[in-house]
Amino acid sequence: MYRVELPANGFFEAWRSAARRLASHAIAPEMVQWCRGAGADLFEAAPPPDEEGSHKVSAPASFLQLAETVLCHRDGEAPAALYAALVRHQQDRRALFNPADPLTRKLQAFAKTIRRDIHKMHAFVRFRELPSDSARRRFGAWFESDHFILEAGTPFFAKRFGDMDWMIATPEGVARFENGALTYHPPTTRPDLPHDASEELWGTYFANIFNPARIHLQAMRSEMPKKYWKNMPETQLIPEMLAHAETRVEIMRQAMPTEGPKRAERILDRLRTPETPAMPETLEAAREAAAVCRRCGLCEAATQTVFGEGPEDARLMIVGEQPGDMEDLAGRPFVGPAGTLLREVMGKVGTEPAWMTNAVKHFKFKTQGKKRLHQNPNRQEIEHCRWWLDLERKFVKPQLTVALGASAAFALTGNASAMTPRRGRIEPARDGTPVLITWHPSFILRIPHEEQPLRRGELADDLRRAEALLGAQAIKA
Repeated sequence: MYRVELPANGFFEAWRSAARRLASHAIAPEMVQWCRGAGADLFEAAPPPDEEGSHKVSAPASFLQLAETVLCHRDGEAPAALYAALVRHQQDRRALFNPADPLTRKLQAFAKTIRRDIHKMHAFVRFRELPSDSARRRFGAWFESDHFILEAGTPFFAKRFGDMDWMIATPEGVARFENGALTYHPPTTRPDLPHDASEELWGTYFANIFNPARIHLQAMRSEMPKKYWKNMPETQLIPEMLAHAETRVEIMRQAMPTEGPKRAERILDRLRTPETPAMPETLEAAREAAAVCRRCGLCEAATQTVFGEGPEDARLMIVGEQPGDMEDLAGRPFVGPAGTLLREVMGKVGTEPAWMTNAVKHFKFKTQGKKRLHQNPNRQEIEHCRWWLDLERKFVKPQLTVALGASAAFALTGNASAMTPRRGRIEPARDGTPVLITWHPSFILRIPHEEQPLRRGELADDLRRAEALLGAQAIKA
């Protein structure tokens, strides 16, 4: 029988050294007694061999990391279970990685408990400032953990509070961080820590972030067990905050806005409006019909339909992807940043007045806080909305259409190929009329700044070509 006594500090290295020597002599796990510190020995037991034996011992790095965590567990079986796993690994390399194995599950359960205990330490240690005779400020804290996590948990504080000296005392030992060096010492009596004036500020902050509408006492006690409350100044405020929670919730209800956002009423008005006849006979009738369109789900969240605008007898039609946030609120196409860029380029090129519209008439977005972030329409949404685009083309009768980007090119031609090889080419629309494909201005705004002049120049070249083709009046797809 062999007996291994693990020290209070540095127990992982002590276990690793002893386990390697024992396993190298092929000593069975049931022949080893593991204990922490010196104690009475009920059986006659020898210390582990001083030298390694003839058997080669190896273990993956993941097992050593697991062992370093598991050894923090207060359960006396933890060192023995780790040694049993190490011995078995020498014959079965797959055992450690089998999640269904009882020993593996036991070690993983130990490790999960330790990680949770370390998390509690990081969350619930409260420092109080101590007198200092140097330029570095000094702080102290008392913490009562469930397991032997002092060495595993304190490097976190050394990284976070490296500019000050501090001490964390526990019933199992004391960690000191002085002049950048972290050391461990035997336990002492609980220190008498002074009152810290910053606790009042922290208490005020804690009270203000407390949400009385989201009280779940069981969950709160699970995340912040009451055993830690006596060392945390903010917990003294919890009983009073709970007592006044209902009153605060009622005040919050009364303070809530009674009016929705400005666009909400417009959305409701549109949804209450009955649908118009299915086949409009004029461009204006098509605009009115599109205002109450429900051909796809995009109408539910958008503020309004954004129909095209421009001369009804325009020879040139410019088709983009969909309205953006600013277009959705204004009800007009190309009034946002991308539209501003497009109109600037059109002005420099001298593009003639054009009918300007989008392949999709409603703004598709996702919310992030108060922001509405653009999302690309899918093919089904483009196909549903193509009915309106076809009506616009039927009434305007453009000689040439410029497609801005892949969504517009797909709506007009039915071709979903990549944009880069098609840019600058003329392709036939579904109705046989010519379509000149170019970059969407929003694409130019999204690419790196140094690439924008090149793409902007290509957009200008394509618009010049459109003008030249209209001037020649000989356009072939």
